Amino acid sequence: MIVDCVSDTHGHLPILERGDLLIIAGDLTASDKSHQLLEFGEWMTKQDYKKKIVIGGNHDNLISAGRWHLCPPCEYGWDFEYLCDSGTEFQYEEHEPCNFCGEKNKCQRTSICGNPVTKKLKIWGSPWTKTFPGMNPHCMAFTKDTEEELDEKFSLIPKDVDILITHSPPFAILDQTEDGRQVGSASLMAHHLCATGFRPKLWVWGHIHEAYGLDGPYQWNNTKYVNASHVNERYQPVNKPIRVIL
Repeated sequence: MIVDCVSDTHGHLPILERGDLLIIAGDLTASDKSHQLLEFGEWMTKQDYKKKIVIGGNHDNLISAGRWHLCPPCEYGWDFEYLCDSGTEFQYEEHEPCNFCGEKNKCQRTSICGNPVTKKLKIWGSPWTKTFPGMNPHCMAFTKDTEEELDEKFSLIPKDVDILITHSPPFAILDQTEDGRQVGSASLMAHHLCATGFRPKLWVWGHIHEAYGLDGPYQWNNTKYVNASHVNERYQPVNKPIRVIL
């Protein structure tokens, strides 16, 4: 299954290939104007994926103020889902490897070789990040001042989630700023480390532009970590969407 991951577009609309699932992990517009949000929605609807999911970020004040709760994307005729401390499911078909040939296609040795199996992925989206000293007061959507407050939000994440989308990185994974600080959420990482069974197959975020990249899976878990920031620390759209095969 093909999953394309993008975050922090900040008004830039990258060219995407088609796939199964598209994930956008927050900070959608250049300056949080209504026409920019409409432009983003129209662009999303043109993308050729079986399912498309969006969460907000700290630059998305229009969304934080309830824009998409009062008038959800579907009411604009847009075909993507918006998640905010909420979940959805993605059902898809996958061909199991044949017991005879080991391939995921017809080998002609048996009538059941390569038959599709229906699978389901549980997906959760959480837009929250922590404020920091000197933060632009116009960029404080979906923010909390303490890890304790963030913990209340992150405790809502189901333990059996297959794909997790957050705007914030967890502490110490793809969260390093240009000056070398690790600024991910400690409470978010604590949930990942300590909660029994909390091992998503894929975890996508953004927020820290200069920490763009793909990490994992490691020996201790099977999670693929993605910081999908499209822009760099100078807000230049230099980072490509990250494609993950699940």
